[in-house]
Amino acid sequence: MKRFAQLFTELDQTTKTLDKIKALVSYFEVAATQDRIWTIAILSHRRPRRTVSAGYLGTWATERAGLPMWLFEESYSVVGDLAETISLVLPEPDERSDETLTFWINFIKSLEPMSIEEKKEKINWAWHRLGGVDRFVFNKLITGGFRVGVSQQLMVKALAKYARVKENVIAHRLMGNWSPETTTYETLVLTEDTQDISRPYPFYLAYALEGTVEELGDPTEWQAERKWDGIRGQVIVRNGELFVWSRGEELVTDKYPEYAAFLELLPNGTALDGEILPFRDGLPLSFNHLQTRIGRKSITSKLLQEVPVAFVAYDVLEWEGADVRSWPLTTRREKLEALAATKPHPVLQLSPTINFSTWDQLREARTHSREYRSEGIMLKRKDSIYRDGRRRGDWWKWKIDPFTIDAVMIYAMSGHGRRANLYTDYTFAVWSGDQLVPFTKAYSGLTDEEIREVDRWVKQNTTERFGPVRSVKPELVFEIAFEGIAKSTRHKSGIALRFPRIHRWRKDKAVAEANTLQDLQQLLNTHG
Repeated sequence: MKRFAQLFTELDQTTKTLDKIKALVSYFEVAATQDRIWTIAILSHRRPRRTVSAGYLGTWATERAGLPMWLFEESYSVVGDLAETISLVLPEPDERSDETLTFWINFIKSLEPMSIEEKKEKINWAWHRLGGVDRFVFNKLITGGFRVGVSQQLMVKALAKYARVKENVIAHRLMGNWSPETTTYETLVLTEDTQDISRPYPFYLAYALEGTVEELGDPTEWQAERKWDGIRGQVIVRNGELFVWSRGEELVTDKYPEYAAFLELLPNGTALDGEILPFRDGLPLSFNHLQTRIGRKSITSKLLQEVPVAFVAYDVLEWEGADVRSWPLTTRREKLEALAATKPHPVLQLSPTINFSTWDQLREARTHSREYRSEGIMLKRKDSIYRDGRRRGDWWKWKIDPFTIDAVMIYAMSGHGRRANLYTDYTFAVWSGDQLVPFTKAYSGLTDEEIREVDRWVKQNTTERFGPVRSVKPELVFEIAFEGIAKSTRHKSGIALRFPRIHRWRKDKAVAEANTLQDLQQLLNTHG
């Protein structure tokens, strides 16, 4: 555990990629084998499930520290992190632990069937033995809030360097339905052959186009498609079985019963990359429609009729059981088009390419994106292979400009982590007659300097307090950007925004000039 805590400290104290890779490689070289695979799992978001509620942990820490609950809660609101608050208020441990990371993971898992009193006794025993960063990391693991600045791609680089295996091979082996409880480090990382027929491929992700499209060079070297707003996924048929994976590495086959048709449409040994989209009458429906199916334990026949789902395919990754990601995009595209033409079916939609010969023509096509219910354009170099992770150079996303609305800030709430002492989470309103109606929240988009300026203003212009929330004078106007708009019965405004964020602080605008609820409703009628 001490080695893992030291690794956490080293990763947390640097933003340099090479330093993080060095720290991971050094850790892998000395860690016990089982600790090594648990570390890979934790950094791959395969953490042990929470076995004790946060409320109990706070109460027990308060009792052990001899503090009144109000003081603990005030401390928590300042620190902004439960695990850190508990670590700070607890007295120094009576003993020192030399147990491994695996020991503490198994300890956390063993709590699940216990009574509350038994859990309390066990947790206090752990706090007696753990101090400093070890205790903090233990608290992060048991609260389910473990986060550290390591991307999957960065961990793959470190693991590939340590194990002396190619990065793309490591990335593929870490995909799928594996667990440290059912596999070993050697089987997962070092074994060439796999018996997991469900395993997907790492997703290739595009960067946002930052400069002008002309900087990409000759337009004839590029393939253009619409950028769809759904759930990125893979459809795989192997050994007569169907597997549907989301980009978040969740196996979602049962959530989309329409996809059972792929057992007839796709030959064995086929893997397609594409978008899970609600689809009707030749056009995708809004993401809001898809949300009505996300998280449902069972899909009713009525919902299947109201929100039919298709798979909009734009790449083939496996063909006849062979990994074809090294084929150039044009070859993979030819295979995909032939497959879609052989057995046409509503559940399999081919993502159409856009014909263009100049960048001006593509720029014009991009302006019509919303007519196709698309977020913009995807640009892929025609000779590109299918890589893993987010890479620069061959795949770019050229999104359309977001919707914007001018709104008035009416509430502010303190942030979390390093922003715990600042008011960074805001609620915004628009005019309905002479009343301000709240319609969205946003917490990103301002610079650090602007955040500090807003924070000072909030503290000086608070009118009421509701726990961590402050009601403020309605005097600041901000331009809110968002990707989509939909009806909502959960919001007083009747409106829900997709990906709202602060676009800019409108210091030049008077509060009376902010937009109205009618403006939002017009947007909803046109684009909802």
